[in-house]
Amino acid sequence: MNTTIPTFSKQDSLKFFRTLNTRVNNYFKENNIKKTGNWKLHLKAIIMFVIFLTPYFLILTLEMPFWVMLLLSMVIGIGMAGVGMNVMHDGNHGSFSNRSWLNKFMGGSIYILAGNVHNWQVQHNVLHHTYTNIHGHDEDLDAGRIIRFTQEAEWRRFHKFQHYYSVFLYGLLTFNWALTTDFKQMKAYLKRKLSYGEPQSPAKLWTVLVITKIIYVSLWLVLPMIIGITWWKVLIGFFVMHYTAGLILSIVFQLAHVVDETTNPIPNAEGEIENTWAIHQLYTTANFAPKNRIVNWFTGGLNHQIEHHIFPHISHVHYGKIAEIVKETAKECNLPYHEFKTMRGAVMAHFKHLRDLGQEPQMA
Repeated sequence: MNTTIPTFSKQDSLKFFRTLNTRVNNYFKENNIKKTGNWKLHLKAIIMFVIFLTPYFLILTLEMPFWVMLLLSMVIGIGMAGVGMNVMHDGNHGSFSNRSWLNKFMGGSIYILAGNVHNWQVQHNVLHHTYTNIHGHDEDLDAGRIIRFTQEAEWRRFHKFQHYYSVFLYGLLTFNWALTTDFKQMKAYLKRKLSYGEPQSPAKLWTVLVITKIIYVSLWLVLPMIIGITWWKVLIGFFVMHYTAGLILSIVFQLAHVVDETTNPIPNAEGEIENTWAIHQLYTTANFAPKNRIVNWFTGGLNHQIEHHIFPHISHVHYGKIAEIVKETAKECNLPYHEFKTMRGAVMAHFKHLRDLGQEPQMA
Protein backbone atom coordinates (compact mmCIF):
# COMPACT_ATOMS: atom_id res chain seq x y z
CA MET A 1 0.00 0.00 0.00
CA ASN A 2 1.30 3.44 -0.91
CA THR A 3 1.45 6.23 1.63
CA THR A 4 2.22 8.96 -0.88
CA ILE A 5 0.13 9.99 -3.86
CA PRO A 6 0.61 12.47 -6.69
CA THR A 7 -0.25 16.04 -5.79
CA PHE A 8 -2.74 17.93 -7.93
CA SER A 9 -3.03 21.68 -8.00
CA LYS A 10 -5.99 23.31 -6.30
CA GLN A 11 -7.20 24.44 -9.71
CA ASP A 12 -7.16 20.90 -11.13
CA SER A 13 -8.88 19.59 -8.02
CA LEU A 14 -11.64 22.15 -8.20
CA LYS A 15 -12.08 21.49 -11.91
CA PHE A 16 -12.59 17.78 -11.30
CA PHE A 17 -15.18 18.19 -8.56
CA ARG A 18 -17.03 21.05 -10.26
CA THR A 19 -17.26 19.12 -13.52
CA LEU A 20 -18.35 15.96 -11.74
CA ASN A 21 -20.88 17.76 -9.56
CA THR A 22 -22.39 19.52 -12.57
CA ARG A 23 -22.73 16.27 -14.52
CA VAL A 24 -24.31 14.41 -11.62
CA ASN A 25 -26.74 17.26 -10.91
CA ASN A 26 -27.68 17.34 -14.59
CA TYR A 27 -28.37 13.61 -14.51
CA PHE A 28 -30.97 14.08 -11.78
CA LYS A 29 -32.48 17.17 -13.42
CA GLU A 30 -32.71 15.66 -16.88
CA ASN A 31 -34.33 12.50 -15.54
CA ASN A 32 -36.55 14.44 -13.13
CA ILE A 33 -35.66 12.28 -10.14
CA LYS A 34 -34.74 13.08 -6.55
CA LYS A 35 -31.36 12.29 -5.06
CA THR A 36 -32.97 10.60 -2.07
CA GLY A 37 -34.48 7.12 -1.89
CA ASN A 38 -37.43 6.04 -4.01
CA TRP A 39 -39.99 3.23 -3.96
CA LYS A 40 -37.23 0.69 -4.61
CA LEU A 41 -35.49 1.68 -1.38
CA HIS A 42 -38.75 1.79 0.57
CA LEU A 43 -39.69 -1.70 -0.63
CA LYS A 44 -36.22 -2.98 0.18
CA ALA A 45 -36.47 -1.50 3.67
CA ILE A 46 -39.63 -3.50 4.28
CA ILE A 47 -37.98 -6.67 3.00
CA MET A 48 -34.91 -6.15 5.18
CA PHE A 49 -37.00 -5.57 8.31
CA VAL A 50 -39.03 -8.71 7.52
CA ILE A 51 -35.83 -10.77 7.18
CA PHE A 52 -34.53 -9.24 10.40
CA LEU A 53 -37.59 -9.44 12.65
CA THR A 54 -39.69 -12.39 11.42
CA PRO A 55 -37.25 -15.07 12.69
CA TYR A 56 -37.14 -13.28 16.05
CA PHE A 57 -40.90 -13.51 16.49
CA LEU A 58 -40.89 -17.13 15.32
CA ILE A 59 -38.32 -17.97 18.00
CA LEU A 60 -40.46 -16.21 20.62
CA THR A 61 -43.75 -17.85 19.65
CA LEU A 62 -42.95 -21.36 18.40
CA GLU A 63 -41.33 -24.37 19.99
CA MET A 64 -38.47 -25.63 17.85
CA PRO A 65 -35.29 -27.71 17.96
CA PHE A 66 -32.19 -25.82 19.01
CA TRP A 67 -30.57 -26.24 15.59
CA VAL A 68 -33.57 -24.55 13.95
CA MET A 69 -33.25 -21.70 16.44
CA LEU A 70 -29.60 -21.29 15.47
CA LEU A 71 -30.45 -21.21 11.77
CA LEU A 72 -33.07 -18.54 12.44
CA SER A 73 -30.49 -16.61 14.49
CA MET A 74 -28.23 -16.62 11.43
CA VAL A 75 -31.11 -15.28 9.32
CA ILE A 76 -31.64 -12.53 11.90
CA GLY A 77 -27.94 -11.67 11.52
CA ILE A 78 -28.29 -11.48 7.75
CA GLY A 79 -31.30 -9.20 8.15
CA MET A 80 -29.44 -7.17 10.75
CA ALA A 81 -26.62 -6.51 8.30
CA GLY A 82 -29.17 -5.76 5.57
CA VAL A 83 -31.00 -3.18 7.68
CA GLY A 84 -27.70 -1.60 8.66
CA MET A 85 -26.37 -1.26 5.13
CA ASN A 86 -29.60 -0.34 3.36
CA VAL A 87 -31.80 1.48 5.85
CA MET A 88 -29.81 2.79 8.80
CA HIS A 89 -26.90 3.90 6.63
CA ASP A 90 -29.00 5.97 4.23
CA GLY A 91 -31.08 7.33 7.09
CA ASN A 92 -28.09 8.64 9.04
CA HIS A 93 -26.66 10.22 5.88
CA GLY A 94 -29.98 12.00 5.29
CA SER A 95 -30.45 10.24 1.95
CA PHE A 96 -33.23 7.75 2.71
CA SER A 97 -35.92 10.37 2.14
CA ASN A 98 -36.40 14.10 1.57
CA ARG A 99 -38.34 14.11 4.85
CA SER A 100 -36.01 14.74 7.78
CA TRP A 101 -38.24 12.92 10.28
CA LEU A 102 -38.17 9.77 8.15
CA ASN A 103 -34.39 9.95 7.88
CA LYS A 104 -34.15 10.22 11.67
CA PHE A 105 -36.58 7.34 12.13
CA MET A 106 -34.73 5.05 9.74
CA GLY A 107 -31.36 6.17 11.10
CA GLY A 108 -32.66 5.33 14.56
CA SER A 109 -33.02 1.70 13.50
CA ILE A 110 -29.41 1.40 14.69
CA TYR A 111 -30.75 1.16 18.24
CA ILE A 112 -32.24 -2.27 17.55
CA LEU A 113 -29.01 -3.26 15.81
CA ALA A 114 -27.07 -2.65 19.06
CA GLY A 115 -25.58 0.73 18.07
CA ASN A 116 -26.01 4.40 18.88
CA VAL A 117 -26.89 7.20 16.45
CA HIS A 118 -24.55 9.84 17.91
CA ASN A 119 -21.53 7.56 18.05
CA TRP A 120 -22.13 6.18 14.57
CA GLN A 121 -22.52 9.61 13.01
CA VAL A 122 -19.30 10.87 14.61
CA GLN A 123 -17.31 7.73 13.80
CA HIS A 124 -18.65 7.31 10.27
CA ASN A 125 -19.90 10.64 8.95
CA VAL A 126 -17.19 12.75 10.57
CA LEU A 127 -14.06 10.65 11.09
CA HIS A 128 -14.33 8.08 8.31
CA HIS A 129 -15.72 10.30 5.56
CA THR A 130 -13.48 13.25 6.38
CA TYR A 131 -10.22 11.44 7.17
CA THR A 132 -10.64 8.38 4.97
CA ASN A 133 -7.76 5.89 5.35
CA ILE A 134 -5.64 8.27 7.43
CA HIS A 135 -4.00 6.29 10.22
CA GLY A 136 -4.83 7.65 13.67
CA HIS A 137 -7.90 9.54 12.44
CA ASP A 138 -10.10 7.07 10.54
CA GLU A 139 -11.28 4.69 13.25
CA ASP A 140 -12.24 2.06 10.66
CA LEU A 141 -8.50 1.34 10.50
CA ASP A 142 -8.19 0.86 14.24
CA ALA A 143 -8.41 -2.78 15.28
CA GLY A 144 -6.32 -2.36 18.38
CA ARG A 145 -3.14 -4.41 18.38
CA ILE A 146 -4.66 -7.59 17.02
CA ILE A 147 -4.90 -6.64 13.30
CA ARG A 148 -2.50 -4.37 11.41
CA PHE A 149 -4.43 -2.45 8.75
CA THR A 150 -1.75 0.09 7.79
CA GLN A 151 2.02 0.34 7.54
CA GLU A 152 1.93 3.04 10.22
CA ALA A 153 0.44 0.64 12.79
CA GLU A 154 2.90 -1.06 15.12
CA TRP A 155 3.99 -4.49 13.88
CA ARG A 156 3.92 -7.55 16.13
CA ARG A 157 5.05 -11.10 15.43
CA PHE A 158 1.56 -12.57 15.43
CA HIS A 159 0.58 -10.27 12.55
CA LYS A 160 2.31 -12.80 10.27
CA PHE A 161 -0.83 -14.88 10.66
CA GLN A 162 -3.43 -12.11 10.51
CA HIS A 163 -4.63 -13.05 7.03
CA TYR A 164 -5.71 -16.35 8.59
CA TYR A 165 -7.22 -15.30 11.90
CA SER A 166 -8.68 -11.88 10.98
CA VAL A 167 -11.79 -13.33 9.38
CA PHE A 168 -12.70 -15.00 12.68
CA LEU A 169 -12.38 -11.69 14.53
CA TYR A 170 -14.46 -9.79 11.97
CA GLY A 171 -17.58 -11.50 13.26
CA LEU A 172 -17.19 -9.78 16.63
CA LEU A 173 -17.88 -6.28 15.24
CA THR A 174 -21.51 -5.80 16.28
CA PHE A 175 -21.12 -8.02 19.34
CA ASN A 176 -18.61 -5.46 20.61
CA TRP A 177 -21.07 -2.70 19.71
CA ALA A 178 -23.62 -4.27 22.00
CA LEU A 179 -21.25 -4.72 24.94
CA THR A 180 -18.50 -2.11 25.14
CA THR A 181 -17.79 -0.06 22.00
CA ASP A 182 -20.56 2.51 22.39
CA PHE A 183 -19.60 3.33 25.97
CA LYS A 184 -15.93 3.76 25.04
CA GLN A 185 -16.78 5.90 22.01
CA MET A 186 -19.21 8.11 23.90
CA LYS A 187 -16.60 8.85 26.55
CA ALA A 188 -13.87 9.52 23.96
CA TYR A 189 -16.00 11.67 21.64
CA LEU A 190 -17.32 13.84 24.45
CA LYS A 191 -13.79 14.33 25.77
CA ARG A 192 -12.65 15.40 22.28
CA LYS A 193 -15.80 17.53 21.82
CA LEU A 194 -16.67 15.71 18.61
CA SER A 195 -20.21 15.94 17.27
CA TYR A 196 -22.25 15.70 14.08
CA GLY A 197 -24.77 18.47 13.53
CA GLU A 198 -25.91 20.48 16.52
CA PRO A 199 -23.96 19.64 19.70
CA GLN A 200 -26.00 17.90 22.38
CA SER A 201 -25.57 17.94 26.13
CA PRO A 202 -23.49 15.08 27.55
CA ALA A 203 -26.26 14.29 30.03
CA LYS A 204 -28.76 13.77 27.22
CA LEU A 205 -26.35 11.67 25.16
CA TRP A 206 -25.49 9.41 28.11
CA THR A 207 -29.17 9.08 29.04
CA VAL A 208 -30.14 8.04 25.52
CA LEU A 209 -27.25 5.57 25.37
CA VAL A 210 -28.09 3.89 28.69
CA ILE A 211 -31.86 3.74 28.08
CA THR A 212 -31.51 2.34 24.55
CA LYS A 213 -29.02 -0.27 25.75
CA ILE A 214 -31.44 -1.36 28.48
CA ILE A 215 -34.24 -1.65 25.92
CA TYR A 216 -31.94 -3.55 23.56
CA VAL A 217 -30.89 -6.07 26.22
CA SER A 218 -34.52 -6.45 27.31
CA LEU A 219 -35.69 -7.26 23.77
CA TRP A 220 -32.93 -9.62 22.70
CA LEU A 221 -31.93 -11.31 25.96
CA VAL A 222 -34.40 -10.77 28.81
CA LEU A 223 -37.68 -11.25 26.92
CA PRO A 224 -36.71 -14.62 25.35
CA MET A 225 -35.69 -15.90 28.81
CA ILE A 226 -38.92 -14.64 30.38
CA ILE A 227 -41.06 -16.59 27.91
CA GLY A 228 -39.18 -19.76 28.74
CA ILE A 229 -36.21 -20.18 26.41
CA THR A 230 -33.25 -21.62 28.31
CA TRP A 231 -30.70 -18.92 29.15
CA TRP A 232 -27.77 -20.65 27.44
CA LYS A 233 -29.76 -21.09 24.24
CA VAL A 234 -30.58 -17.38 24.28
CA LEU A 235 -26.94 -16.41 24.77
CA ILE A 236 -25.69 -18.72 22.02
CA GLY A 237 -28.40 -17.53 19.62
CA PHE A 238 -27.55 -13.91 20.46
CA PHE A 239 -23.88 -14.57 19.71
CA VAL A 240 -24.65 -16.38 16.43
CA MET A 241 -26.88 -13.50 15.33
CA HIS A 242 -24.18 -10.92 16.00
CA TYR A 243 -21.37 -13.02 14.59
CA THR A 244 -23.25 -13.44 11.30
CA ALA A 245 -23.99 -9.72 11.01
CA GLY A 246 -20.49 -8.70 12.11
CA LEU A 247 -18.81 -10.97 9.58
CA ILE A 248 -20.89 -9.61 6.71
CA LEU A 249 -20.45 -5.95 7.68
CA SER A 250 -16.72 -6.21 8.38
CA ILE A 251 -15.89 -7.87 5.08
CA VAL A 252 -17.98 -5.39 3.09
CA PHE A 253 -16.32 -2.45 4.87
CA GLN A 254 -12.76 -3.75 4.45
CA LEU A 255 -13.03 -4.47 0.72
CA ALA A 256 -13.53 -0.79 -0.01
CA HIS A 257 -10.48 0.58 1.81
CA VAL A 258 -8.05 -2.09 3.00
CA VAL A 259 -6.61 -3.35 -0.27
CA ASP A 260 -3.28 -2.72 -1.95
CA GLU A 261 -4.79 -0.45 -4.59
CA THR A 262 -5.91 2.18 -2.07
CA THR A 263 -3.56 4.57 -0.26
CA ASN A 264 -2.99 5.72 3.32
CA PRO A 265 -1.91 9.36 2.98
CA ILE A 266 0.25 10.80 5.75
CA PRO A 267 -0.55 14.38 6.89
CA ASN A 268 2.30 16.88 6.99
CA ALA A 269 3.53 18.70 10.11
CA GLU A 270 0.54 21.07 9.89
CA GLY A 271 -1.87 18.14 9.74
CA GLU A 272 -2.70 18.70 6.07
CA ILE A 273 -2.87 16.11 3.29
CA GLU A 274 -1.60 16.74 -0.20
CA ASN A 275 -4.85 16.73 -2.17
CA THR A 276 -8.34 18.13 -1.82
CA TRP A 277 -11.09 16.05 -0.27
CA ALA A 278 -12.69 14.73 -3.50
CA ILE A 279 -9.40 13.56 -5.01
CA HIS A 280 -8.42 12.08 -1.65
CA GLN A 281 -11.53 9.88 -1.83
CA LEU A 282 -10.50 8.51 -5.23
CA TYR A 283 -7.09 7.44 -3.96
CA THR A 284 -8.32 5.91 -0.72
CA THR A 285 -11.44 4.07 -1.89
CA ALA A 286 -12.28 1.12 -4.15
CA ASN A 287 -15.46 -0.32 -5.64
CA PHE A 288 -16.16 -4.02 -6.04
CA ALA A 289 -18.60 -6.22 -7.99
CA PRO A 290 -20.36 -3.22 -9.60
CA LYS A 291 -22.34 -5.38 -12.04
CA ASN A 292 -23.37 -8.04 -9.53
CA ARG A 293 -27.09 -7.48 -8.91
CA ILE A 294 -27.20 -9.47 -5.68
CA VAL A 295 -24.20 -7.63 -4.20
CA ASN A 296 -25.60 -4.27 -5.36
CA TRP A 297 -28.97 -4.99 -3.81
CA PHE A 298 -27.88 -6.47 -0.50
CA THR A 299 -24.91 -4.24 0.37
CA GLY A 300 -26.88 -1.03 0.02
CA GLY A 301 -24.52 0.31 -2.61
CA LEU A 302 -21.50 0.00 -0.32
CA ASN A 303 -19.79 -1.82 -3.18
CA HIS A 304 -20.02 1.56 -4.98
CA GLN A 305 -17.95 3.10 -2.22
CA ILE A 306 -16.34 5.72 -4.48
CA GLU A 307 -19.71 7.20 -5.38
CA HIS A 308 -20.83 7.01 -1.76
CA HIS A 309 -17.77 8.85 -0.47
CA ILE A 310 -18.01 11.65 -3.00
CA PHE A 311 -21.81 11.95 -2.78
CA PRO A 312 -22.78 10.70 0.70
CA HIS A 313 -26.10 12.56 0.62
CA ILE A 314 -27.28 10.75 -2.52
CA SER A 315 -29.16 7.52 -1.83
CA HIS A 316 -27.38 4.30 -2.74
CA VAL A 317 -30.18 3.31 -5.14
CA HIS A 318 -28.70 5.82 -7.63
CA TYR A 319 -25.03 4.80 -7.40
CA GLY A 320 -25.16 2.33 -10.26
CA LYS A 321 -26.32 5.09 -12.62
CA ILE A 322 -23.93 7.83 -11.53
CA ALA A 323 -20.95 5.46 -11.34
CA GLU A 324 -20.31 5.78 -15.07
CA ILE A 325 -20.29 9.57 -14.74
CA VAL A 326 -17.76 9.44 -11.92
CA LYS A 327 -15.59 6.91 -13.73
CA GLU A 328 -15.57 8.89 -16.98
CA THR A 329 -14.80 12.20 -15.25
CA ALA A 330 -11.96 10.66 -13.26
CA LYS A 331 -10.48 9.23 -16.45
CA GLU A 332 -10.67 12.60 -18.21
CA CYS A 333 -8.77 14.20 -15.33
CA ASN A 334 -6.14 11.40 -15.20
CA LEU A 335 -7.33 10.36 -11.76
CA PRO A 336 -7.63 6.78 -10.49
CA TYR A 337 -10.85 4.83 -10.24
CA HIS A 338 -10.14 1.64 -8.29
CA GLU A 339 -12.56 -1.13 -9.09
CA PHE A 340 -12.65 -4.91 -8.62
CA LYS A 341 -14.88 -6.57 -11.18
CA THR A 342 -15.94 -9.34 -8.79
CA MET A 343 -16.42 -9.69 -5.06
CA ARG A 344 -14.18 -12.76 -5.12
CA GLY A 345 -11.38 -10.66 -6.56
CA ALA A 346 -11.85 -8.00 -3.89
CA VAL A 347 -11.87 -10.57 -1.07
CA MET A 348 -8.67 -12.16 -2.37
CA ALA A 349 -7.06 -8.72 -2.68
CA HIS A 350 -8.00 -7.82 0.89
CA PHE A 351 -6.55 -10.92 2.50
CA LYS A 352 -3.45 -10.75 0.32
CA HIS A 353 -3.01 -7.19 1.55
CA LEU A 354 -3.40 -8.32 5.16
CA ARG A 355 -0.72 -10.95 4.51
CA ASP A 356 1.64 -8.29 3.15
CA LEU A 357 0.99 -5.98 6.10
CA GLY A 358 1.66 -8.88 8.42
CA GLN A 359 5.24 -9.27 7.27
CA GLU A 360 7.94 -7.79 9.44
CA PRO A 361 8.77 -4.26 8.20
CA GLN A 362 12.18 -3.92 6.65
CA MET A 363 14.51 -1.40 8.25
CA ALA A 364 15.24 1.53 5.96
